[in-house]
Amino acid sequence: MSKRHWPFLLGGLLVALLLAGVVSNYASSHPDGLDSSLLKGCTVNADDEITGGSCPAQQAKDHELADSPLADYGVRGIGNDFLSTGLSGVLGVLLTFAFGGGLFWLARRRDPATPATPVTSATPVTPVTSAAPDTTTASAGPVDDAATPSTGTR
Repeated sequence: MSKRHWPFLLGGLLVALLLAGVVSNYASSHPDGLDSSLLKGCTVNADDEITGGSCPAQQAKDHELADSPLADYGVRGIGNDFLSTGLSGVLGVLLTFAFGGGLFWLARRRDPATPATPVTSATPVTPVTSAAPDTTTASAGPVDDAATPSTGTR
């Protein structure tokens, strides 16, 4: 990669880290469209717990990775919610950047580009030469019969 790409790449990484580490803490805590549509038909208290009614969200189960270190938009073991959410965002950005960088590193061009070699045919081509030089001239455009004097024979 050329040296002029590094500032752009590092600037983009810095913006992503700031957004994931700081701005992610100010995201809405209200359910999005899918969550709210699954709650239709149920009554919910202030803590978003179902208290009555009948809705598809009552059959919800925990995910298999609910006990993973970065589950529920936080880092397990950190009591401060602001720090936990920000740190999980930063770790997610760094892991994604490392994974993407590794893929680009594997897909990179390994040797400098060489000019393409000419394609050779299976049968040899012999050049055509003529004994006498070509003395015909090409016309510069259509012939205007009105401007050419007529001799009466064609």
